[in-house]
Amino acid sequence: MGSGQVTDWQGKNVTVAGLGVSGIPAARVLHGLGAKVTVVNDGDDERARAQAAELESLGVTVRLGDGDTLPEGTELIVTAPGWKPDKPLFLAAGRAGVPVWGDVELAWRLRGHDGRKAAPWLAVTGTNGKTTTVQMLASILRAAGLRTAAVGNIGVSLLDAVLGEEEYDVLAVELSSYQLHWAPSLRAHSAAVLNLAPDHLDWHGSMEAYAADKGRVYEGNRVACVYNTADKATEDLVREADVEEGCRAVGFTLGAPGPSQLGVVDGILVDRAFVENRYKNAQELAEVSDVDPPAPHNIANALAAAALARAYGVPAKAVRDGLRSFTPDAHRIAHVADVDGVAYVDDSKATNTHAAQASLAAYESIVWIAGGLAKGATFDELAAESAKRLRGVVLIGADRALIREALARHAPEVPVVDLDRTDTGAMLQAVQEARRLARPGDTVLLAPACASMDMFANYNKRGDAFARAVRELGA
Repeated sequence: MGSGQVTDWQGKNVTVAGLGVSGIPAARVLHGLGAKVTVVNDGDDERARAQAAELESLGVTVRLGDGDTLPEGTELIVTAPGWKPDKPLFLAAGRAGVPVWGDVELAWRLRGHDGRKAAPWLAVTGTNGKTTTVQMLASILRAAGLRTAAVGNIGVSLLDAVLGEEEYDVLAVELSSYQLHWAPSLRAHSAAVLNLAPDHLDWHGSMEAYAADKGRVYEGNRVACVYNTADKATEDLVREADVEEGCRAVGFTLGAPGPSQLGVVDGILVDRAFVENRYKNAQELAEVSDVDPPAPHNIANALAAAALARAYGVPAKAVRDGLRSFTPDAHRIAHVADVDGVAYVDDSKATNTHAAQASLAAYESIVWIAGGLAKGATFDELAAESAKRLRGVVLIGADRALIREALARHAPEVPVVDLDRTDTGAMLQAVQEARRLARPGDTVLLAPACASMDMFANYNKRGDAFARAVRELGA
């Protein structure tokens, strides 16, 4: 079970950790390859029992309510990405010399196992912007006539992409820090780290460990390691990476690009990395107005996507056409409506401070709706950075006091409405309060900087509640 391809799975004892979006496909695939599969799962609820019954009907062994004990004879563990490295199961595996892979590692090892050409991966990670960048990248690759898909941490299982009937030329792959932690042999064609900010530190244990896992995406890159010139930590990760001979560091910047960079000049996205004589020449790729929405952080996403596509050899015209045909997902800086001269924008996807800061930077005068579950975050930097843009703030959710206190320290003159509510109906009151604070020309922005689970099932439901409340205003 070393670093090479595993060609014979027949009779191998494999333990799959976790019944979930990655665990169930992994168990099915491994069983289909002839492995003896045991699934272990912490939970033992009705849903888990139904999933277990389905797998057991195939001949897979399932142990519910015991995700910590290493099954006897285990030769390999394939884990759901969210299971923490300090879990007793993995500590026992370490003592027994049993390797632990994630679903991404499994997919990487299974590429081309049936004799087909293995499609190269263009990989994207970072604290924020991953999904949008990968979708932009896939749109650009399609515009170049390539068979591709946006896969990974984005909804389409990498196992399905690697083993499904459709053959791809290249894959646009979103990877989380969790997935990278469990993917030791992954080697991308080219990869980008968009940004680094404290997130998931409860899982990784420290910022250094989090950054190191993100940096794994650069290991063994063949053509380009794409980094953010405005975020030195991403460039440091490139310097530390062990890449193939000839692989280049390529920066992206919202300013004018230097050699080996992509950037912006007079409203035009420009490439000075993938051109002949990059010290003298530049290639126009697209206009800022081709990017939807043209907020600064989204321009950065577009430049990162363009850099990866250009690393793969895509022509400039495909970058422009791909960006023009891309439409962002719901709840990502989505314009809901204009009511009485005020724009209402849903960025419910901004579930951490870094994402909220990017969102707030896109508008001049804002009534900000924020709050939820802080996940250990602090809000001083966000409050200080955004103070000059804030007309007012409406706070909801369990940890709203943390934001209120940061605003009192760094933006004491900004009016704050603190809604002492965590029920789903609070959103309607929040939007009504925001309307009262707003003036024509302002933007009412839902960018919570927090997770949603204190009030809503997920950020989508939170965004939907905001949109419904806005429509009631305009009714």
